[in-house]
Formats: sequence, C-alpha cells, structure tokens
Amino acid sequence: MLSSNSFYLQNKNFKNMRGFILSIVFTITLSQVVFSQAKHSDKKVVKELKVNDVIVYGSDTCHYCIDTKEFLKEKQIKFIYYDVDVNFEKQNEMVEKLQKAGIPLDAISLPLVDLKGKLKMNNATDFEGFLKSLIEKTK
Repeated sequence: MLSSNSFYLQNKNFKNMRGFILSIVFTITLSQVVFSQAKHSDKKVVKELKVNDVIVYGSDTCHYCIDTKEFLKEKQIKFIYYDVDVNFEKQNEMVEKLQKAGIPLDAISLPLVDLKGKLKMNNATDFEGFLKSLIEKTK
C-alpha cells in the first residue's frame, strides 16, 4: 500500500512531466507558425515584385554587399535583399540562376544582383564600375 507521502511525490512528478510535455508541444507549434509565416511572406514579396525591381543576393558579412545595399538606397532604387548565409532557400535559388546562366559556381563573387532576369556579379577590381552598371540597368 502506498503511503500518502509517496502518492504526493508520484503526483508531483506527473505534474512536472505533464508541464514539460506541454511546453514541448507549445514550442513546436509556435515554431511551425513562425516559419510558415516567414515562407508565406517571402512568397508574398516575390509576387509583388515588379519588372523594374532588383534582387540582391549577398551576405551581411560582405562589405561589398553592404556597400551595394547602401548605394541602391542612396539612389532610391527599390530592391529586395537576401542574406544567402542564413536563407538557404534563397541560396539555392541563387545557385539555380547561376547554373541556368552558365556561370560556374567557383566564380561566384558576392553580391549577385538579378536585374530583370540578367545577373550581375561584383567585380572586386572595379567595384565602382559594378555599381554604375546597376544604375544603367535599372533605368
């Protein structure tokens, strides 16, 4: 026969386990909602792209990428930026575009800019020329 003390301990352990399981279920549910909204918002942004819009694939650790974003903002050119270091879906999209264009993957130089379906890659030896070409292509 169980004493009232051991019944109390078993009941307490059950409550702790139940709370633990509920917190796991809550965390999983919350993460699914958050990630589904992120994917939905990406699709919404892509649907809203106009022909004149620019897509920049880059990295937040790349100074050329950061400078390119600032340059486009200064020139008031609308663009969408994807950090391909953290957004693997967009990284794959970038790789597919490079492959379709026949550009070897070992020749990638960030940022990669998609201007109306035409790809422009940074030329580190002439970065200013690269930036000027972005203005000419978006007009």
